[in-house]
Amino acid sequence: MKKFWKNITLESTDNAHAIRLDGRAVKTPMKSELILPNTKMADAVRAEWEAVDEEIIPANMPITGFANAAIDRISADRNGFIDSIAAYGESDLFCYRAESPDALVERQSQIWDKWLRWAQARYVINFTVISGIMHQPQPEVTLTKLKEAVAGLNDFQLSAASRLVAISGSLIALLALTEGEADADAIWPDLILDELWQEEQWGADEYAIKNRTDREADFMDAANFLKLAA
Repeated sequence: MKKFWKNITLESTDNAHAIRLDGRAVKTPMKSELILPNTKMADAVRAEWEAVDEEIIPANMPITGFANAAIDRISADRNGFIDSIAAYGESDLFCYRAESPDALVERQSQIWDKWLRWAQARYVINFTVISGIMHQPQPEVTLTKLKEAVAGLNDFQLSAASRLVAISGSLIALLALTEGEADADAIWPDLILDELWQEEQWGADEYAIKNRTDREADFMDAANFLKLAA
């Protein structure tokens, strides 16, 4: 779609902020008005629209995209999204460890155990740590408390959360981000530990690096939106 406006303004009340293009409301793909919950998110969305040159390119407007999803998708099926996000607690990346070689096992323990210890202390829970890829259940009370934590997120946070767990495979990492315990840049290498290990052993693959770079960019966009939604 070509750029059709000349002026962008922001209309705000205490808890509702709307972007106007030549006085007209910005609409989501489902034709709802794009109402944003706070000024920092509104400013970020406005900046994306102000950066449009000649054509609207959705890939260059991730904040707008996450906000659209919160309004069109999350609000319409909030409980469904809570369930799907919380389900990652059943097979969290940090709980599944290699059986060998010993150096990789040790590195996973050194780096991933700190996140398990944090979550255990924060939510008063325990985890089952698994060697290998065969699924084993987590304690029921653990899953319940983790789901309660997810349910405490607002719709805009859930929009980011859905993407973050899909990329990382870790509900613990998501919760560490929401609690301010983790910084996205710092935790990303922990989430790709196995990939980095493989590269150390066998060398880098151009396609794998491109894929990881794209995932990292998506992860950082989602983490940025998560902060804006808090």
